[in-house]
Amino acid sequence: MINLTEFFGPSSPLDELLNGFQSRQGQADMAEEVAYAINEGQHLVVEAGTGIGKTFAYLVPAMVSGQKVIISTGTKNLQDQLYHRDLPLISKAIGRPIATALLKGRSNYLCLNRLELASTNDKFISRDLGLVRQWRHQTATGDKTELADVPETSMVWPIVTSTIDNCLGRKCPDYQDCHVMKARQTAQESDLIVINHHLLLADLTMKEEGFAEFLPDTKVMILDEAHQIPDLAAQFFGVSVGNIELERLCNELLVIAIPLNQPLVLRQIDLLKKAIRQLLIAAPKKEGRYEFAQIQTEVIISIKNICEALKNLGQVLMPLVDMADTIEKKYELTELYFNRMSSILDQDYGDGLRWVDIKSRSLRLNLTPLDVGVKLRELFLKSKKSWIFTSATIAIGEDFSHFKERIGLVGATEASFPSPFALEDNALIYLPSGLPEPSHLKFTEKMLAATLPLLKLVSGGIFFLFTSHHALSKAKTWFKAKQKILNGRLLLVQGDSPRDDMLKKFRADGNAILLGTGSFWEGVDVRGEALNMVVIDKLPFRSPADPLMMARLEYIKKNGGNGFIEHQLPTAVLALKQGVGRLLRDEEDYGLVVLCDPRIKNKNYGKTFIDGLSPMRSTESLTEVNDFLEAHKSSRITS
Repeated sequence: MINLTEFFGPSSPLDELLNGFQSRQGQADMAEEVAYAINEGQHLVVEAGTGIGKTFAYLVPAMVSGQKVIISTGTKNLQDQLYHRDLPLISKAIGRPIATALLKGRSNYLCLNRLELASTNDKFISRDLGLVRQWRHQTATGDKTELADVPETSMVWPIVTSTIDNCLGRKCPDYQDCHVMKARQTAQESDLIVINHHLLLADLTMKEEGFAEFLPDTKVMILDEAHQIPDLAAQFFGVSVGNIELERLCNELLVIAIPLNQPLVLRQIDLLKKAIRQLLIAAPKKEGRYEFAQIQTEVIISIKNICEALKNLGQVLMPLVDMADTIEKKYELTELYFNRMSSILDQDYGDGLRWVDIKSRSLRLNLTPLDVGVKLRELFLKSKKSWIFTSATIAIGEDFSHFKERIGLVGATEASFPSPFALEDNALIYLPSGLPEPSHLKFTEKMLAATLPLLKLVSGGIFFLFTSHHALSKAKTWFKAKQKILNGRLLLVQGDSPRDDMLKKFRADGNAILLGTGSFWEGVDVRGEALNMVVIDKLPFRSPADPLMMARLEYIKKNGGNGFIEHQLPTAVLALKQGVGRLLRDEEDYGLVVLCDPRIKNKNYGKTFIDGLSPMRSTESLTEVNDFLEAHKSSRITS
């Protein structure tokens, strides 16, 4: 058995394989905790601060455990990085190769049958389709990330990949060569499988609904970026159906029914299409999210009419299922959508929030569970596995109860390993004075104006992180109107180009300003002088109108709790930790965090946010900010 303390110590084999490797006691201690949980079959929750090296700290004990292990990551990018970069490195370091597999959802794999049927009149899609056809003969896995010449956003991918709705399964003529089936078979035969949270929760949902799961049975589950699990679980354990998939069902059925000369089917398709149109007409015209209690009676009647139309369509399709596999598949879909619609309409079905999401060209009906903890707890108990959860932002101080309650985790060991970086010396939080309340009409413009002196003081790149797309749009307009203040700095704005392209430009420039929201708050790694300041406009409280927030607050209220203290506040503290965590990504990094929300100073709960960022220091003095930056610039020049 490998000695983990020695492995991560000063004479680690990683020293020769990994440029810049440094021995960290926290990494060795975390690895010991993970190894103990695996060996004893226990649950473990670990917060590992930036720089601990948590990936290696769970990978090494997992790989030497002799157990079959599944590792789930927050994104497909992290999944690819873990499988293609980290696993081979650790395997070489421990001198013990093991059978590994990378498994993604079916939409990530080329479907040979759909490729055969694919056609398009669009010249851009046609170009990509030609590249896919060439690649078909070169790929062994069918994983679309291999084909770098076709962007992930290309419209060709929905044409040449399958969904659970259109997959023919064993009846597919290309089943023996199916890339999805091959990937799942490889996973079944492997000792360590790397997946992502969406795939994990899809598998858990199938178990919950009584279907056969597609992930192999293992004794150990390790979830990285585990802070994402509660909200993702609420989405997966909910029920959802929208006009887009209903209309697609109608159109695909028409293609099948017209040649078969089935007037009854055509009649029911027409009635379903009319019911869908009526719902879109009756629905509120303003984009947004509406609880069922907020919408007009006409909308509910339209939903019931769609439900009735689906039921009738299923009845006329049922006698025809033996005529063609495609009809059988569409019949199953009709039944599935009918059951979903019925569940959303039935007030006695499930303890959840019923709501409608309206966008410019689509409408979606949803039932979101008020609490996923109960379902997850049952699954943990049934699984007889060791579940290990880790993230850089999973605890409030030393308190893990918020996370554990949300996922229903009972009896888990807790461990916290703070960042080894000198946060108290290398980071400073600046709290600008004189800013209005965040609800002020001109708040965005005023907070941007308050950062003007800092643009001159800070050398290196700057992130402006916003809590809404509306504020981001205002900031873009403000900066565009004041080109002089940029002083030649490159301005990058989320939405103007793909995220990865923006980050490459930002890192390469080294002195750019990036305006972002949402996805830029986490999972972004910019080291060195390329990022020396992170500006955050408001404390990241989620809108009470957000359905996941609404559902959780309703649950807490029903149980006599305080939704703000028990959920809104801790959720916002953890989100702020994620945003601030973009700043220091390396031991030599230094920089400034600017928190522009005055509530951090004038509300009682403000101290909770400041404490959550400990041991970083905070100041309201611009002079102190200047001294801090000058001291670090001088030390860089000296060294």
